Amino acid sequence: MEKLLMTPGPTNVPEEIRKKMAEDVIHHRMADYKKLFSDVSEDLKHFFKTKQEVLTLTCSGTGVMEAAVVNLFSKKEKVLVINTGNFGQRFVEITTTYDLNVIDLKYDWGSTYKLKDVKEIILANPDLKGILMTHSETSTGVLNDIQSIGDLTKDTDILLVVDSISGMVVNPLEFDDWSLDCVIAGSQKGFLLPPGLAFVALSEKAKKAMERSNLPKFYFDLKKYIKFLKEKQQNPYTPAITLVVGLKCACDLLLEEGLDSIQLKHTKLRIYLGEELIKLGFEYFVKDENARGNTLVAVTHKEIEDMDNFRGIIDKNGISLAGGQGNYSGKLLRIGCLGKITKIDIDRTIEEIKKQLDVASR
Repeated sequence: MEKLLMTPGPTNVPEEIRKKMAEDVIHHRMADYKKLFSDVSEDLKHFFKTKQEVLTLTCSGTGVMEAAVVNLFSKKEKVLVINTGNFGQRFVEITTTYDLNVIDLKYDWGSTYKLKDVKEIILANPDLKGILMTHSETSTGVLNDIQSIGDLTKDTDILLVVDSISGMVVNPLEFDDWSLDCVIAGSQKGFLLPPGLAFVALSEKAKKAMERSNLPKFYFDLKKYIKFLKEKQQNPYTPAITLVVGLKCACDLLLEEGLDSIQLKHTKLRIYLGEELIKLGFEYFVKDENARGNTLVAVTHKEIEDMDNFRGIIDKNGISLAGGQGNYSGKLLRIGCLGKITKIDIDRTIEEIKKQLDVASR
């Protein structure tokens, strides 16, 4: 039986995509790649819901988080990070590394932000240049409301930068209509691919800010990516060609199914998974039902002392689950609802969890 990745990324890659990526490598400066890259760059606009270019970088999600920071801001500029978990904290660390003046609006893990707190910070800081936040906080299962922040920043000079690396595809996101300025995503989450590609969309306001930015950048200079895409339908540097080939196949599959259908399906799967876990004595880590996203379900269990040991046993039986991060290492179970998972996959996972609970209780 094949390994089942029930993690919030990476996910199992569908067979048709794996077969496509197994074909002979093409050259990234030839006409066939230019056609492929042009087509897939247009496809990506449908997922971001934007008329702007969507750039493709060869890097991890953290790489494109760094790219967003170094392209949009300058040293000592003031930014607000809405910090609701491990990846909000990563934005704090990146912005601090580049000597920005960082307001760390930190919340307890498992909680979303409070809009009044953000409004108060904006009013008290007229020199605020940016707000950085996570859409789907992978460390906790929280889905943050980014539309409401876009309503606050749309008629201001404040840039709204959103990490939707694990949020994209399975959760609603409207780049243009929600007045977002920079949104980033990754290949190994909702896009059905292995890790290695990252995507970024930029508003006109963000592009103007890029002209002023004085932070150091070379490989991550997004102006180069825009220029090469527009003028040559290429990447400025050697891309992960095989992954781009797989991305076109993945986009075709996802667009054929339709984003609305995909999101409805994953909502149902996430609710079903949560309900089955509750029956086994687990408790939701995110107490606010309205703050739970479709990316994953995070749970605790009073009778499991070491969650990492528990999921390690399950992993040996062919199912990979994610554990807690930071202070919640060994205390959380995070089960992904991304990719091409089905009710059958969830039932197999629940059955294995139940089996190990029964063993532990003897």
